[in-house]
Amino acid sequence: MAETFTLNNGVKMPVIGLGTFLMDPDHAEQAVYDALQAGYRLIDTANGYMNEKGVGRGIKKSGVRREDIFLSTKLWPSVYEDPNAVDDTLARLGTDYVDLLFIHQPSGNWEAGYRQLEKALKEGKTKAIGISNFHDEKLRKLLEITDVKPQVIQYENHPYYTADDVREILKPYDVRFMAWYPLGHGDKSLMQEEVFAKLARKYGKSPAQIILRWHVQFGNVVIPGSTNPDHIKANADIFDFALTDDEMNEIAKINENRRYYAGTPEQEARYANIRPDFNSQK
Repeated sequence: MAETFTLNNGVKMPVIGLGTFLMDPDHAEQAVYDALQAGYRLIDTANGYMNEKGVGRGIKKSGVRREDIFLSTKLWPSVYEDPNAVDDTLARLGTDYVDLLFIHQPSGNWEAGYRQLEKALKEGKTKAIGISNFHDEKLRKLLEITDVKPQVIQYENHPYYTADDVREILKPYDVRFMAWYPLGHGDKSLMQEEVFAKLARKYGKSPAQIILRWHVQFGNVVIPGSTNPDHIKANADIFDFALTDDEMNEIAKINENRRYYAGTPEQEARYANIRPDFNSQK
């Protein structure tokens, strides 16, 4: 799993990693340990996942050197204006820097949140900065008012939805996509598309592995989440084959511009009023 993408600031980022969304701290600790033992070098978490302490324990338990791990996390809207937000995040993770720091939602005072990212970058507390779930006018405004353009956007992406409108806005800035819901959020209809069954038979892989390979060749960083050690290993077993251009074009035909997450203004506004006690996690 040595393959990397080079971000627009020259930082190299692994093309596949472990996502820890919906994992409690204990499960996150074990999944991170299992992933690092299996050769993963990218781990993604967030304030809002309430598992940063577990992720930090998993990294320490693994014995893998911190400098060999690409660690990303996200500030939640309720701490965008908290001057201690970055330091508190690092303390929970048990590290003095992260490799990529996002703001999680286009909600609340996201301008202040992004300034925190820029400050953290300047101070060496992160090596790259990013945005998550930004789109339309808020995305355009962010690009207009910020001093440092983001290196990465974390956004819903899968063969049913490639976020072409967001890609078009970001194209001039060479912002890398990091795909969440990469396998369709458990939607069996995506996994059961005939094109994936056919390619799975050809390459001796599972439909999930075909989809994850599609992501990498499409240019996405991909972060499938699992707490099953066998699935964690299988998700990364995608580097011994390559889809042809014709096969990539065939997969493109199933794009339905279908999202699993609506991301409405009303939903985004509610996030600013959710104020978990992040430091209370085990």
